[in-house]
Amino acid sequence: MEIPFFPTLFTTVRSLVVRQPFFPTLEDLLVNHPKILGFSWNNGQTPASSQRFLALTVLCYISFTFILSQVSRPSLARPVLKSISALHNLFLVTLSFIMALGCLVSIFSQVPNFKTLVCFPKRTSPSGPLFFWGYIFYLSKIVEFMDTLLIILGNSMKRLSFLHVYHHSMVVIMSYVCVNSAQSSFSMVLVTNCTVHVVMYAYYLMCTLGVRPKWKKMVTDFQLVQFWSSFLIMAMLAFYHFTGSGCSGFLSWCFNAAFIVSLLFLFSDFHAKNYSPKVKNA
Repeated sequence: MEIPFFPTLFTTVRSLVVRQPFFPTLEDLLVNHPKILGFSWNNGQTPASSQRFLALTVLCYISFTFILSQVSRPSLARPVLKSISALHNLFLVTLSFIMALGCLVSIFSQVPNFKTLVCFPKRTSPSGPLFFWGYIFYLSKIVEFMDTLLIILGNSMKRLSFLHVYHHSMVVIMSYVCVNSAQSSFSMVLVTNCTVHVVMYAYYLMCTLGVRPKWKKMVTDFQLVQFWSSFLIMAMLAFYHFTGSGCSGFLSWCFNAAFIVSLLFLFSDFHAKNYSPKVKNA
């Protein structure tokens, strides 16, 4: 049983992209490189892949965030803080773009059809290019903890909300679970998330450099669109799972569904409080 429209769209776009003269070069760099093509996630053996590492990392992040936000802290000179922030944001803009591009090229190179993209066969092994980029994505979420440290060092405590800490800590767990369980459709979520982060960290970079773009609201709008698109992807995964022989990582899909529902609620609340007409007129 097939979902209408999307399989045809995927086949059409894939056929168009792979015929482009630049595609073989991107494929060699981002898919066929021996380290990428031969990647395999082995729990407890691949660096940062153990559950103990994950638990300690998240607990340390939450603990240090709480402690540093409560005690007196050494202040960095503003030029130093701005330089560190600029480098951090530039790094994440670049990394997010590479991850989105790498995963997208891997999809067009490795995935034969739309159903396979949404619903990996059961007992799929977390290996190969798609899961290499999933692994890099997971590691990048640990790098993003630096966002919180920069907020604390900059004494911008109003930005250190529950939403911020909850999002940063839980998304690491979500990314780990997705790769570890070879979750279906994770590559699609990766591409949308990294695309949003290119826009978001580009905005932060411009602010750090003294430019105040007028599209701050668009960053939050993109995040909300990302969450709604995640629901669409999850709905299609559930459809294929229950109408076929099942999809890889379905239990982790249930965890992710609950997490994204909570994020959608929190981001919607943030959006309403900051961009509603009442707030603008206050």
